[in-house]
Amino acid sequence: MSQITLEPGHHRFACDAEESILTAALRAGLLIPYGCKSGACGSCKARILSGAVRHGPYQPTTLSAAELAEGKALLCVAHPEGEVTVEARDVRKAGDLVVKTMPCRIESLERATDDVMIVRFKLPANETLNYRAGQYIDFLLKDGKRRSFSIANPPHDAALIELHIRHTPGGFFTDRLFGVSTSPIKPRDILRFEGAHGSFFLREESTKPIVLVASGTGFAPIKALVEHALHIGSQRPMTLYWGGRRPKDLYLNDLAETWERAHPSLVRYVPVVSEATDVDAWGGRTGFVHRAVMADFPDLSGHQVYACGAPIVVDSARADFVSSCGLPEQEFFADSFTLAAATSS
Repeated sequence: MSQITLEPGHHRFACDAEESILTAALRAGLLIPYGCKSGACGSCKARILSGAVRHGPYQPTTLSAAELAEGKALLCVAHPEGEVTVEARDVRKAGDLVVKTMPCRIESLERATDDVMIVRFKLPANETLNYRAGQYIDFLLKDGKRRSFSIANPPHDAALIELHIRHTPGGFFTDRLFGVSTSPIKPRDILRFEGAHGSFFLREESTKPIVLVASGTGFAPIKALVEHALHIGSQRPMTLYWGGRRPKDLYLNDLAETWERAHPSLVRYVPVVSEATDVDAWGGRTGFVHRAVMADFPDLSGHQVYACGAPIVVDSARADFVSSCGLPEQEFFADSFTLAAATSS
């Protein structure tokens, strides 16, 4: 058993040699940035101030050799070798948010597009799910595997839990969801889930204006963030950029436009399409969604950014906003929709 000191705040807790520092921190009631828990997204990247760690499998592009040499580590797959002091970019007390495991009943399956399903499920009677807007849940499958999906509705509107799920052809869970399996998921089916997880949520103590970046179904937690901010009466201006390959990929475009119309002083919405065809008759912004942000905000030094979606979008936004637009790295919050890492660097 090793002793870990987490800065800032000088929090001390025990960590078994076979568990990750992130797991031990969460068990100790400390919340640090994290997402995938599998060494794929980089949200939990931190600096080792003293001591040594060994890494489990992770994607080499997530933690470069140069970063390793600088003392960086991925806390979700980092195991201590003796006493370790770690500097994370954001440390909070987990508070009263307790991770629960419970059954749920599928209430509705709504096709938003040919490859996006809006799933709504109901909790057991007298049960509640305490979560922050932007967090995710894990469906627990019979083979012991998990599938993670972001919650698309804010906590104040949680009679049903809403998820936006894209079909991954050949995927065990999404094939069932989209009815291309011998055992399709149907309304009234019972599933088990665990949650809520993640550190992607609005930092309400800040007064900085907000830039929101979504790609594809990365819109789901962004939707929850926007609706939560409006519900609590936040006066921080929000500019939402939502990117898709084709206009149809912006499957709740009307909703985003409604926010802008209803709250013109608070919400600005910029849809961006990268592969529009002539049949789309698209007259809006084109190209990469994070490049549209850079064109409009060459100086992000006074902003907070919340980005969610495909790893290439999140990684590109993080790198370019910090290096080219002056965004402080600690003001970039992300949820990268990644698969578990299969290789070790």
